[in-house]
Amino acid sequence: MSFRSPGSFSRIRVGRSRLLARVIVILAILVALFFAFTAIWTDVLWYRSVGFSAVYTTQITTRVTLFLCAGLLMILILGANVVIAYRLRPPYRPASVEQQGLDRYRAAVDPHRRLLLAGVLTLAGLLAGSSAAGRWRTWLAFVNRQPFHVKDPQFHKDISFFVFTYPLLRLVLGFLFAAVILAFVAALIVHYLYGGLRLQGPGERVGSAARAHLSVLFGVFVLLKAVAYWFDRWGLADSHRGVVTGPSYTDVNAVLPAKTILAVIALICALMFFATLVRRGAMLPGMAFGLLVLSAILIGGVYPLLIQTFQVKPNEVDKEAKYIGRNIVATRQAYGVADTQVTDYVPNTKLSPEQAKQETSTLPNVRLLDPAVVSPTYQQLQQIKGWYKFPNPLDIDRYPGDDGSLRDTVVAVREIAGPPSGQNNWINNHLVYTHGYGFVAAPGNQVDAQGAPVFTEKDIPPTGSLNITQPRVYFGERSPGYSIVGGTEQREVDYPDDKSPSGQTNTAYDGKGGVPIGSLFDRTLYALRFKEKNLLLSGAINSRSRILYDRTPRERVQKAAPWLKVDGNPYPAVVGGRIVWIVDGYTTATNYPYSEGTSLADATRDTNTESRVSVAAQAGDRVNYMRNSVKATVDAYDGTVTLYAWDEKDPVLKTWMKAFPGTVRPRSAIPNDLLAHLRYPEDLFKVQRGILARYHVQNPQAFYGGGDFWQIPDDPTGEGTVEPPYYLSVKMPGATDPGFSLTSTFTPKGKVTNLTAFMAVDSVPTSPTYGRIRILQVPRSQVTPGPEQVQNTFENNPTVSQQLTLLRGPGSRTVSGNLLTLPFGGGFLYVEPVYLQANSGGGAYPLLKRVLVSYGNDIGFGATLQDALGQVLGGGAAATTGPPLQANEDIRAAIDAANRAYGDAQTALKNNDWAGYGEAQKRLKTALDELARLQKQSGARPAPTTSATPRATATPATSPPTAPTPTPKPTR
Repeated sequence: MSFRSPGSFSRIRVGRSRLLARVIVILAILVALFFAFTAIWTDVLWYRSVGFSAVYTTQITTRVTLFLCAGLLMILILGANVVIAYRLRPPYRPASVEQQGLDRYRAAVDPHRRLLLAGVLTLAGLLAGSSAAGRWRTWLAFVNRQPFHVKDPQFHKDISFFVFTYPLLRLVLGFLFAAVILAFVAALIVHYLYGGLRLQGPGERVGSAARAHLSVLFGVFVLLKAVAYWFDRWGLADSHRGVVTGPSYTDVNAVLPAKTILAVIALICALMFFATLVRRGAMLPGMAFGLLVLSAILIGGVYPLLIQTFQVKPNEVDKEAKYIGRNIVATRQAYGVADTQVTDYVPNTKLSPEQAKQETSTLPNVRLLDPAVVSPTYQQLQQIKGWYKFPNPLDIDRYPGDDGSLRDTVVAVREIAGPPSGQNNWINNHLVYTHGYGFVAAPGNQVDAQGAPVFTEKDIPPTGSLNITQPRVYFGERSPGYSIVGGTEQREVDYPDDKSPSGQTNTAYDGKGGVPIGSLFDRTLYALRFKEKNLLLSGAINSRSRILYDRTPRERVQKAAPWLKVDGNPYPAVVGGRIVWIVDGYTTATNYPYSEGTSLADATRDTNTESRVSVAAQAGDRVNYMRNSVKATVDAYDGTVTLYAWDEKDPVLKTWMKAFPGTVRPRSAIPNDLLAHLRYPEDLFKVQRGILARYHVQNPQAFYGGGDFWQIPDDPTGEGTVEPPYYLSVKMPGATDPGFSLTSTFTPKGKVTNLTAFMAVDSVPTSPTYGRIRILQVPRSQVTPGPEQVQNTFENNPTVSQQLTLLRGPGSRTVSGNLLTLPFGGGFLYVEPVYLQANSGGGAYPLLKRVLVSYGNDIGFGATLQDALGQVLGGGAAATTGPPLQANEDIRAAIDAANRAYGDAQTALKNNDWAGYGEAQKRLKTALDELARLQKQSGARPAPTTSATPRATATPATSPPTAPTPTPKPTR
């Protein structure tokens, strides 16, 4: 019999612990690799499903290549210097307290030296590789760069050098700087640890070998600094030293020569550091370091400061005029507004009867339905079932009217909102309620007798003039995160059907969209991706099942074309009997020389992005070049993504088309029925109007003064947010017919709110003038009311105020629609629809009841646009167009009676006089019934509280209104 010693048991336990630790580490690595494989392979399957595999393959290949190259290069540089430092360690180290302590560290480190080095190098390589892989766009843009055929005015280089080449040069230089700094730090640590560098003890503090090694590394750093100084010269193209972006007077006359001199000095200093290889001593490195620091301070800092302070500041407008002019030209070119036509426009305020008749003949197409207001109306009248929902705001498109002419149309897709209340579970959320159904459209200038939209496409199944053959919406703005569709069972809710015993018709998806998920392997991968075990366990998933995900139009286009920025407001259209989403794509750049940068988030923010659900805000990226180069479509049924080149002359688009060949179709491939629904995009327009608020001024001296700068007014019917642009048909001065346009207004910079300019861009894609921006500039010396002033006039007009009060009645409120500004009769016509909506109740929705009109100093308030125009153009100022005078007096009497009854009821309630309370309630009901009758007779909406008298006394919110007073600002 043999016995193990205690030490042997200890060694066995240690061995087992090490083995267990290794097994855990290996398992952790395998799990991490499997999760990484899951993410990559499911992305591969998604890209295959949309036919853009090459996009993902190119991305992955480029990222992996950059990762490996940068990581290996970092490992090589860092590892080589560590090995060199270790081999240059001195054979003898003088004894000292410091060395005794280092001996203990060396004893601890040496046995694990290679493992520790491998870990450090691996970590550095991973960090460097990850950083480089994230810049794959910079590399691809450089490799596939296309010329602009335009040279910058300072360095006379093609713009493509600054847009595509310079960012890569900076990236490589930054990587080399990081590598040299890390190598210097690592070499410093190794030299210190092994005695080449000492802080204590007799003799030299730095050994000759260590000094030579560190000097060479520092020399390489200084050499890179010389290159950086030279690159900095081109970086001045984006300088912010002066009044505007771009090389200023100081940059050109002081900083530019200073950078050149500093580059030469840095090169000399680098040679002085390298000289330590043949000449020992610290004198040369010390001189080089001192010369480098001193020259950087004096030449690079003090000299430009003196020029700026004593030459530029006293005469800045004269010194900077040339460079401001360059900035103006470059900025207008970069944002596509160089050809903007600015016309002086002296607004007329009166029209003769003949002029009025001629001008009003072009106005019947004025859009009165506000897409930001009538979403609840569409919801109540066309929702059909609670599991459907419409977006907010709705969208504007053009469809033929009865006479065949195109008219502005408010459109929406009936999207899925999820299972009914209380029915939320995994099966309902992901296998049953999978898609929306149908398309709803109504002319923007027409309502029925109640003020509701007149739908030309409606109901389920769809009826109307658009001939929709595939109404199902599996890919939309409100689609679930993922759905499992296409199984053999008819389990997906299709639409409500009175003829069916279950009250609904079910379906099974048979489109080509999505990823097949029939195999156990694929189901396992997606169960991991979505962290949902039911994907693996559910028996409802079979060989015909497909998984739909990444379903919104914006994210599908963004993934298919990761080099694009997409518009925040995709819109639906019926093309060839199918519902498709149209998404505008933008190519951008950040290094266009002399061009002023702008934040996309700030430039595109307005009422819709602040308070609406279906309009996405842009990220806060800064750009200084922007083009609407791509029109994209997403099929609502099968999710097919199609990209069309729109601006085929754009060098940035050409670059990406070369990088991803075959992904973008030519402009000539756009079908005619799709072309008819394209329009000028909102986000580009908002960026351009922000630029033109300043850059309509093209004189450098006037630009420097800034006295003629504009701003976008606040939304007069919103809550202090910027007014959004509006799509509407506008007849511009000199035109024979109205044209579909995107419009906006300007007010002077500051707190003044009078109108200073009107901006419109032609949005008819088949027009030869598509994209032409026109600005009507009013005289600076003339006060023309702006949107906020007109809104204030509406609200404070006594007759309008009285009519609005009578219109509201108990339990109702008015809602102001968009205040539209239109050139009309040589002046400006303001049109604002007014809606009526109940204060409470889940079924409350706005109905168009009145139209406000302003022209010159006259105001019209009528039941129709024609009524309101008749008052204005006939010379009347806010003439009454509501109920006749006697009806007004009867309504006021009924309101007074309701007020008295309500007050008596409250008094009786406080005194516990239940008999008096009951009598007062009867009088209140009688008064409210009479008020409802009078309102119905006069055309106003009946008060919804007449049948709920006890409830009316329960809460002050439903109490009868008091006598008419100047109305507060209507809510939107």
